Amino acid sequence: MNDAYFPLLAEEFKISSPQVKATATLIAEGATVPFIARYRKEATGGLDEVVISGIRDRLDQLAELDRRREAILKSLIERELLTDKLEMAIAAARSLSRLEDIYLPFRPKRRTRAAIARDKGLAPLADLIRVQGVETPQELAAAAAEHVDEDKGVTSADEALAGARDIVAEQINEDGEARARLRILYEETSTLYSRVLKNKEEEGAKYRDYFHWHEPTSTAPSHRVLAMRRGEKEGFLTLRIAPAEEEAIGILRRLFVKSDSAASEQVQLAVEDSYRRLLGPSLETEIRTQMKRRADETAIRVFADNLRELLLAPPLGHKNVLAIDPGFRTGCKVVCLDRQSKLLDKSTIYPHTGGQRVAEAEAILQTLCRKYEIEAIAIGNGTAGRETETFVRGIGLPEQIRVVMVNESGASVYSASAVAREEFPSEDVTVRGSVSIGRRLMDPLAELVKIDPKSIGVGQYQHDVDQVALKQSLDDVVTSCVNGVGVDLNTASEQLLTHVSGLGPKLAGNIVTYRNENGPFRRRAQLKKVPRLGPKAFEQAAGFLRIRDSANPLDASAVHPESYGIVDAMATDQNCSVKELIADPERRRAIDLGRYVTEKVGMPTVRDILEELAKPGRDPRSEFESFSFAEGVEKIEDLKPGMKLPGIVTNVAAFGAFVDVGVHQDGLVHISQLADRFVRDPAEVVRVQQKVEITVLEIDLPRKRISLSMKKAPPR
Repeated sequence: MNDAYFPLLAEEFKISSPQVKATATLIAEGATVPFIARYRKEATGGLDEVVISGIRDRLDQLAELDRRREAILKSLIERELLTDKLEMAIAAARSLSRLEDIYLPFRPKRRTRAAIARDKGLAPLADLIRVQGVETPQELAAAAAEHVDEDKGVTSADEALAGARDIVAEQINEDGEARARLRILYEETSTLYSRVLKNKEEEGAKYRDYFHWHEPTSTAPSHRVLAMRRGEKEGFLTLRIAPAEEEAIGILRRLFVKSDSAASEQVQLAVEDSYRRLLGPSLETEIRTQMKRRADETAIRVFADNLRELLLAPPLGHKNVLAIDPGFRTGCKVVCLDRQSKLLDKSTIYPHTGGQRVAEAEAILQTLCRKYEIEAIAIGNGTAGRETETFVRGIGLPEQIRVVMVNESGASVYSASAVAREEFPSEDVTVRGSVSIGRRLMDPLAELVKIDPKSIGVGQYQHDVDQVALKQSLDDVVTSCVNGVGVDLNTASEQLLTHVSGLGPKLAGNIVTYRNENGPFRRRAQLKKVPRLGPKAFEQAAGFLRIRDSANPLDASAVHPESYGIVDAMATDQNCSVKELIADPERRRAIDLGRYVTEKVGMPTVRDILEELAKPGRDPRSEFESFSFAEGVEKIEDLKPGMKLPGIVTNVAAFGAFVDVGVHQDGLVHISQLADRFVRDPAEVVRVQQKVEITVLEIDLPRKRISLSMKKAPPR
């Protein structure tokens, strides 16, 4: 941990250096982001998870910078090239690009044209040209003639000048100021060009929009950048990034051409060669990397935001659920789950094949609903989903039984996974998939954590972005959601426990094993008996784990065990028990918070405790609301321009939002159609799982594309 970076990060995040230092120290000690944000507010000054994770990520980046700095210094020392001035410059570098610019002249080189010219003894001629002291062509020719040496491969004055220019061109390429100025030019004014490769027009038709495309690099949106890069990777497009060449060469000319002498003409030629052969390609590669990084960051942010909304979707709660994985020819797979999501029964019905089987399907569902006192029916939204919903709603079930369409994206991934095989070793994938659909209705978070987030279907070019950065971001979201909601210690799956602060797969497995061998946990302190769960893990995890029937009511709350003594003191001062304090708002209002502030416990923690006592263990997710698609609209052919329909947002991208209107094909609300006002970012107005009213603009049946609008008065 480099203390010198604290002021830098404080400036970046607009906070104080002590806040950065405290956060960095906690991270170094193994504290998780949710734990720091929830239980160490005094130390950090109340920083939220976004800032804390940002500090963590920047510290990792700066550590990588330091590792590169050390490697460069080691290389320079070994080759006896390190000077005090160079060492100071390297130490002062605060970015990788600046560090590499400093190192570039000293980097071990392959056999470049300049290196070959130096071997031919042309370095003195290059120095003579570089200082531009030779005025006339005759003087220059004479100086060049002195370096003609057939034994070294220099057969003429022109060859000598060409070799000298190669040396000067390399020097220009390695000049720090030149690279810095051109880097700014590339960043601010370069253009991204996309062209189709010859004879690839038909094969690469899906990239038709980018066959002859150009736009400013600095403003190119994430989705277009990633789309063009994918087209390039697949061999259909070629991409270039460049500013106006004359402007770039003009910058170099002003830096290096000092007069109009004969030597200056050689420098001018070296400038042009250096830009076209060395500097331009080098900076283009660098800007491409930067552009890709920006595109990745945007795409990953969109994915993370969508995933958060999906994970925090309102749960139906503990209900007896009948779940259906719909199908036409192969039938609909039906399972019944109890309020703890345990599989009770399974069946297959054929409501879409006609004849006697329709009546049989109706009878089976009626019987199962009565037998297991079903309170809700979950129907997957895949093939035959709407048709199955229509059938179920038409068989005369009691009105109190809710019928809900459930997004089944990723259910097939779960059903074939090792987790599903372990949960249901004797069941096939169809039963497992149906169970997953039912459990998603009961508690989306608990079920979705079993699936790789990339399989849930809310990403944007997710396979094209930096996979390490994507995984870190999605892991952060899952961890944040799990800990923000809290986890029932006695019912949580191993997969859910894995994401609890301080645990991980090994300790989660040990908790489940201990629970199976010893029965339900009766108090939080019992966690300390779990093998390998030491004091640090207990500190990090305990506040996020809930025990509903513990003798100590605080075990069901977000109050950390380290603060139980504070609550006991509050209850004693109010002449009541902790249970009575939780139940009595008047007693809580009478508490003087200042009495419980100490050197270790500040007002933020005391306020959090009092807030938690008001609603102990509350679920921060919204209340579940029923939703129904429009009746009679079940397939894309049923859509007509001008139709107004209810829908659910399934994915938000940088260019708009995808909405499910119940026809097995999501429609696109382009960013220009999201609202009557100008929208820069779709996340300003929509989120995943949001219920919306849309208007159908256009249907492209051959390509199965649906254009939608959320404007109140869409254009005709």
